[in-house]
Amino acid sequence: MTSAQLRALSDASAELGDSSLELTSRANVQIRGLADGAELAKRLWDADLLPSLSHERVRNIIASPLGDDQHLVDEIDRALCAEPELAALPGRFLITVDDGRGDVSGLKGDIGLHGNALLLAGADTGLRVDNPVETVIKAAREFQKIRGDAWRLAEVPDGVERITATLGTPGPDRIEIRHQATHPIGRFGDVTVAAVPLGRLTRQQAQALCDLAPWVRLTPWRSVVVPAVEVEGLVTDPGSPWHGVTACAGRPGCAKSLADVRADATAWVPTRTDELPVHWSGCERRCGKPAGRVVEMIATGDGYRRSE
Repeated sequence: MTSAQLRALSDASAELGDSSLELTSRANVQIRGLADGAELAKRLWDADLLPSLSHERVRNIIASPLGDDQHLVDEIDRALCAEPELAALPGRFLITVDDGRGDVSGLKGDIGLHGNALLLAGADTGLRVDNPVETVIKAAREFQKIRGDAWRLAEVPDGVERITATLGTPGPDRIEIRHQATHPIGRFGDVTVAAVPLGRLTRQQAQALCDLAPWVRLTPWRSVVVPAVEVEGLVTDPGSPWHGVTACAGRPGCAKSLADVRADATAWVPTRTDELPVHWSGCERRCGKPAGRVVEMIATGDGYRRSE
């Protein structure tokens, strides 16, 4: 997002919601406590954050945050919006564009590009593509034909094999895809990756980013990529106990939650000894749990159950 777009979101949350911006595991933003959905939609449209009325809920594309594939993301986005039938794709449908570093391929997208390799349901098909946009659209059309009531490709019996067969002949080589529960933070060349504690970007932090950085890129690990700036409250030290700690909304934001997980996680962080990423969940649904190996703290109504 440009700083102007981030400011529009932050202002909308302050005036229509609970004033914070929640970063999600799909590199998206949630505004909670929303008082006026129609007014929010108008503001998003004016900020060019809602460019397709027909396809908005299916346009889930995640690219490597430190990569340079924005042009490819934009091309795929335009191609999706040009296909009326693809407006009916389920809201959980996910496309990943990985520049080869292996970060977002591990999110198990329904369709993925890993360099020139085509992934389906998070696994390498063996197909290598010359026209990535055309291949993604063909695969999406095939999924739409065979999905029935399924939301994700992995739920369709033999879905990967059926789609692969329509696209070409796989080669013998396969890329091993690993799932990353966290993402590196710190300074990388001329950009900084900063973790947002528990994925909750306060109004003060959002406004500081708007003042200091011309653009902000969100990541699936609830962090932000910005030009090399420092913002109070954001974490850039890989050794910080906050790095790799995530949580669902919890109470009072979620009626199903059995605990105020954010408050409990905040109290726990100074005592942290776990080396693995830790996710706090307010119930057994485990919303927002990162991909990969993590420690889970699951609220039971009488404390927490630890799971690895």
